[in-house]
Amino acid sequence: MSAHQLPLSIVAAEKRETRTQFAALPFRLVDGSVQVLLITSRRSKRWILPKGWPEAGLTPAECAAKEAWEEAGALGAAYELCLGVYAFEKERDEARDVPVLALVYPLKVQQLKRSYPEVASRRRKWVPLKKAAKMVEAQGLGRILKTFDPRVLKGRTA
Repeated sequence: MSAHQLPLSIVAAEKRETRTQFAALPFRLVDGSVQVLLITSRRSKRWILPKGWPEAGLTPAECAAKEAWEEAGALGAAYELCLGVYAFEKERDEARDVPVLALVYPLKVQQLKRSYPEVASRRRKWVPLKKAAKMVEAQGLGRILKTFDPRVLKGRTA
């Protein structure tokens, strides 16, 4: 297990409790301004960040980067720096939604592919940070987007 990996083990009986996901904040710089790549959720078509469940053998940032590829076609450098945590309710087929805490990791996008695993079920859009903060439903995510400054990544390796 690497220094960045966390032991993750959830027994079946506890899966109705709060869960954790790792989200990518895919970004790029255009003329000195930061833009974020938002995607739509599959069911409600709300604007969100790519995110997914923890996976054995992957660090949180690696999980986030994997989701950015699968859900948005974004490839790039993921940083092992959590920018913040926000809460939301994950819609499930079951009787009740599941509360989730999402930990957000920056991903500097180097390539955006036209073909990727979830291209048929999602839209994606580059937007300035402040606009992105207004487009997302989760208030905590909006605060993270409003305050993101890529200069915090200076000197850090992806």
